[in-house]
Amino acid sequence: MACVEDDLFDNIFMADDRYHVHGYHEGFEEGKRQGWHEGRNHGRIHGGKLSAEVSFYRGFSLTWTYLLQMNIDSKARKPLKILEALTGMIETFPLEDAQNQNLEENMKQIRAKFRQVCSLLHISTDFNGYVNSPGQLSF
Repeated sequence: MACVEDDLFDNIFMADDRYHVHGYHEGFEEGKRQGWHEGRNHGRIHGGKLSAEVSFYRGFSLTWTYLLQMNIDSKARKPLKILEALTGMIETFPLEDAQNQNLEENMKQIRAKFRQVCSLLHISTDFNGYVNSPGQLSF
């Protein structure tokens, strides 16, 4: 009889431990689900901003390349050469590989090349008033 009473008291005394462990596991799983959801949203937002910025640079580069190719002035050669380099950098940019180790470094180089072209063409790098996007572009 003493064994049955010990088991009953063990169940009562150990209930707190069992509920604590059960609550921990439930909380851990819920936190994991929320973390995945928040991480996915964060990646989608920042990926969209990066994609919009790269697309802007590509459109800028292609447009100015076309305009400068129409110009036979010798002063257009240097900006044209840099624009072609910028276009090449954009075309090799790893848009599909978010885990690429050089992603941030490549983006810094593209921004620097963009500023260089704008300087040679005497164009302001402040395009925030002209771009309709949900976020601010950082040049």
